[in-house]
Amino acid sequence: MLASKRILLGVTGGIAAYKTTFLTRLLIKAGAEVRIVMTERAGDFVTPLTLATLSKHEVLQSFTREEEGRTDWNNHVELGLWADLMLIAPATANTLSKMASGTCDNLLLACYLSAKCPVFFAPAMDLDMYRHPSTVKTLETLKGFGNQMIPPGEGELASGLHGAGRMAEPVEIIEFIKDVLRAGQPFSGKKVLITAGPTYEALDPVRFLGNFSSGKMGFALAEAAADMGAEVFLVSGPSHLQTVNPDISLSRVQSAEQMHARALELFPDMDVVIGAAAVADYRPENKADQKIKKSGKTLEIKLVRNPDIIASLGAQKDKQYVVGFALETENELEYAQRKLREKHLDAIVLNSLNDLGAGFASETNKVTFIDKNSTITPFELKTKAEAARDILHEIHKRISK
Repeated sequence: MLASKRILLGVTGGIAAYKTTFLTRLLIKAGAEVRIVMTERAGDFVTPLTLATLSKHEVLQSFTREEEGRTDWNNHVELGLWADLMLIAPATANTLSKMASGTCDNLLLACYLSAKCPVFFAPAMDLDMYRHPSTVKTLETLKGFGNQMIPPGEGELASGLHGAGRMAEPVEIIEFIKDVLRAGQPFSGKKVLITAGPTYEALDPVRFLGNFSSGKMGFALAEAAADMGAEVFLVSGPSHLQTVNPDISLSRVQSAEQMHARALELFPDMDVVIGAAAVADYRPENKADQKIKKSGKTLEIKLVRNPDIIASLGAQKDKQYVVGFALETENELEYAQRKLREKHLDAIVLNSLNDLGAGFASETNKVTFIDKNSTITPFELKTKAEAARDILHEIHKRISK
């Protein structure tokens, strides 16, 4: 949910400011771009140099900068427009009061008043300050503005008192923001299982039967589903690809039987299943214990059928919406619709090796979405990331009815 998000982090002058070093690292690790604005007093608790090093951006504290006889202006309007979300942590009683009243006496507050994005704040103060009627009124005012308050934790405070007012831990702040962002997404609360890549069927310890699938389409689907709010379970055959979004749980397997076993294990809890993997139809009946030696002009290997993963899931579906893939080279539409019926699927995604720019290993794909009601929705050639979003939007249309 935070991958590629532009986050403006405001740091105010409270002891909890030291936690922003950990918070910044977690935001960066989640894939966000972070820029930081501090109040002058915040520098008493954590240095701008530390946060600049972690964020890889200059940390701003004042409206102007003077260097070598030149004065530059730190544009708060530009920063407010740049951000996808603003996070103020820690948010002291003083800063919160100014936010509520519209006071604008430092760069952080100017950025807050200029922000066009969602604003989150994490209060941090002592117990009596947190309970004071003026603070209670301030918090209600800010929530009335549409700002999101990240509830403080309870525990030992800097004063020695024990109670509410301690800033939420960085991990808790991240999870709170992700939950809020996820709630407005199409697949919020949904669990999605996706299979990707080829399978390798071992002949001996060094050789295998496989195919040219890279896994790019399946991984693109996983990233898109996670960006759209889903909790994603990706089961991938051999592939060099890595996941970016931490909301994707990746299981790596080698063979069709291993992929089948893992898919069956995950299946009961899923809401949506997408079988994008290029699973081998056959495997050697027996795997040689030692490397097969060259001994003649021909070699005969007996093959047996692998389990049809998506068909087995389609046959036992209950609440799940099950989508298959059909990569065809002839009679594409006819073969895809036959698979849709025979495998008890809710929909199938057709692509053809006859379409230039589609198929294995390419960065693009041209797909047609076909549902069980014979509604056919073709798409133009697009990147696999764009094709993934098209597929997921088609699924969402049908499961949200």
